[in-house]
Amino acid sequence: MNNLPKGGRVIFGIFMILVYLAVGLLFIFDVFKIDNTAISASVGGVLCAYGVWRGYRMWKGMN
Repeated sequence: MNNLPKGGRVIFGIFMILVYLAVGLLFIFDVFKIDNTAISASVGGVLCAYGVWRGYRMWKGMN
């Protein structure tokens, strides 16, 4: 991943942030029809939190 130009890394980073947030919301709203809603909400919360953390790291230039 380090051999991509800076613009490519930024675009890929933004894409991954959106993927984490989108999949997290899909889990929270139980689109996947998982029997245990607590597990679905927990996984969704963790994915959304990681997406926000990754976005913060990107914004601050830590990544």
